[in-house]
Amino acid sequence: MPELPEVETIISSLRPALIGKTILSVDLRWNRTLVNPSPKKFQKVILGQQIQDIFRRAKFLQIKLSGSYLIIHLRMSGDLLVVLGGYQPAKHDRLILKMTDDMSLVFSDPRKFGRVWLLDDPSVVFQNLGPEPLSDEFTPSWLYAALHSRHRQLKALLLDQSFLAGLGNIYTDEALHLARLHPLTPSDTVTVEQAEILWISVRQVLQEGIQRNGASIDWVYRGGDFQNHFRVYGRQGKACPVCGTKIERIVVGQRGTHFCPTCQALIKTGNG
Repeated sequence: MPELPEVETIISSLRPALIGKTILSVDLRWNRTLVNPSPKKFQKVILGQQIQDIFRRAKFLQIKLSGSYLIIHLRMSGDLLVVLGGYQPAKHDRLILKMTDDMSLVFSDPRKFGRVWLLDDPSVVFQNLGPEPLSDEFTPSWLYAALHSRHRQLKALLLDQSFLAGLGNIYTDEALHLARLHPLTPSDTVTVEQAEILWISVRQVLQEGIQRNGASIDWVYRGGDFQNHFRVYGRQGKACPVCGTKIERIVVGQRGTHFCPTCQALIKTGNG
């Protein structure tokens, strides 16, 4: 699943190609891709609308149209392609929007987990999301207070989109290693100093991921090279870049989790 940097990378490639284009026809090839509205209403409402901007909220893409918002969540295997000229639908295409200047926006999704909304108010989808980790709202003091308002394992909490929006498995593992915090650390035992270091680490790994166009780790997400700079993610049995200890893998919240047992030693506390 693409995380914040991968979604930012996709948007950066889409924005110059699509802004100003008008939607001329719709080919909805799998109805369950669409959450809202009905397929009939979707095709009626979206036709003739112009793309005005494209931006991100958490792991969602928002396409601002002249009369509504097209929201897309790529989930596990979704991808968006801009195609020029005549286009013949492929096996995994779920939605094709044909536009002016002989251009098509194609939503391809082999696993069929991706979802699309067409809404007047996107807050309906985003109402339960936490703050953006690169926003002014996300501060060290907010993070410390939020961590102490819960008693959860640190890795699982950071993955919770209602707590903090946009982090996924890769960047959480990377941030925790940079902050030297064990993924099983109880959130309400993190000190003020550790919270500030974690705040810096989260922003640092996300910004580096964006600079490197995200991570290309499967057949869908292309062009990024952050995978060549991972500290711990996917490096089980390899040497920690800081101390040389072998990276270990455990499961936290049903997610494979990578960490260095030396740099990220789990400190037992009375609250644990």
